[in-house]
Amino acid sequence: MVVIGLTGGIGSGKSTVARQFGSLGVHWVDADDVAREVVEPGTPALVAIAEHFGENILTDDGALNRANLRQIVFEQPEQRAWLEGLLHPIIREELIRQLHPSDYALPYVLLVSPLLLETDQHELVERVLVVDVPVDVQVERTMARDTNSREQVERIISAQMPREQRLGRADAVIDNSLPLDRVLAEVRALHEAFMVDFG
Repeated sequence: MVVIGLTGGIGSGKSTVARQFGSLGVHWVDADDVAREVVEPGTPALVAIAEHFGENILTDDGALNRANLRQIVFEQPEQRAWLEGLLHPIIREELIRQLHPSDYALPYVLLVSPLLLETDQHELVERVLVVDVPVDVQVERTMARDTNSREQVERIISAQMPREQRLGRADAVIDNSLPLDRVLAEVRALHEAFMVDFG
């Protein structure tokens, strides 16, 4: 099974593009979804996080308070390093499991990950597909979606790989600032090329 990594900066529209591949029958796994699954109430990872950061990192119903945690780790790099050290191996193991579905006919799957190139997740993929938009579009989309301040969004973007560097690592690029029908056409063309290459 060939794994293609789909990545892009925050607000670039990775999930939208992944759903378009999904509509063509492509199996995809979102690393953000897996990252949420491994810290659901009752998981060993959430217990470790609560022990490290204190109970105020939990909501009243025992779930992870993401906003509180995000604020801590973006203001304290050493805490971010601790959290990544805990979670990345757990997430990787679960990604590998989910990337190999049974009864699947196509020759490739997608691993959708914002940190594909910043972490060792790139070792799981054979090609890198970058969803790209200008930085100002990233900021506007993320502010509208997450109700974060511009400053917070810009901090998140600066913590990710620079756009030019990400594009330099790409085997293929989808320009997600184009009209939707053009993006759909790019997705279909890439899908057909992947089917030929890996079929």
